[in-house]
Amino acid sequence: MAHNVEKDAVTGVDTTGHEWDGIKELNNPLPRWWLWTFYITVLWSIGYWIVYPAWPLVSSYTEGVFGYSSRQEVMDRIAEAKEAQSAYLGKIEAASLEEIRSDSELLNFALAGGRSAFAVNCSQCHGQGAQGFVGYPNLNDDAWIWGGKPDEIMHTINFGIRNEHEDSRYSEMPAFGRDGLLERPQIEAVVEYVLKLSGQEHNADLLESGERIFENECAACHGPNGEGIQDTGAPRLSDSIWLYGGDRQTIRETVNNSRYGVMPAWIDRLDEATIKQLAVYVHSLGGGE
Repeated sequence: MAHNVEKDAVTGVDTTGHEWDGIKELNNPLPRWWLWTFYITVLWSIGYWIVYPAWPLVSSYTEGVFGYSSRQEVMDRIAEAKEAQSAYLGKIEAASLEEIRSDSELLNFALAGGRSAFAVNCSQCHGQGAQGFVGYPNLNDDAWIWGGKPDEIMHTINFGIRNEHEDSRYSEMPAFGRDGLLERPQIEAVVEYVLKLSGQEHNADLLESGERIFENECAACHGPNGEGIQDTGAPRLSDSIWLYGGDRQTIRETVNNSRYGVMPAWIDRLDEATIKQLAVYVHSLGGGE
């Protein structure tokens, strides 16, 4: 292209000899500062490859002169944090829940640890704020199916509900409609009676037969007035707090087909200190008994 090089009449700079559609490229050199910056970055990258892990190998990587590992740094920080917590965790393991709650220093530590453990292990079902969802209890209110005292909460966390653990809490509501235990008119009557117990609009014409059916089929677990019995895991039916919903259609569905929620046992998944922290934290949410 040397024979095509010419001097630009406007700038006085030689062209490169290239031309596209009548447009000619000026042969302006790169700024000196830019070139030096580029050379320095090249040297820096070479140095980085040497001193830090950089190149992947078949089953590992080049460790570099410094032998630095971000993974190891994180593990070291976790180990340091656990070492700093070990004294408190040891005290929590040795203390009862009441002793933990009466010691302000241990209580603050347990609440912080319980909040963290709840976010990791429990919030997926009960919600980040423990507000619960349909089929998953709200832990902020005062409606406890199995009891809301600290020891009762810890027992539930330890062994769960209706799972494979031999000490799991267990209750089973019959599927009155699906299993043919009650006829459809009987189910409609008992549904109306349950609506009355919870203070909702109901069909008064069905109350007499509904009450009789409730006494025969339901009161043994839920109590004669629908107040619930924690020993049997039967929820209260005389308030406005419902695990699966309290409208007529949902109650009818529950009586027909029953409910059978499951909670895992955490005793073999979490250590004792973490479970105690969870029990203290859940009890502190405001709904504990």
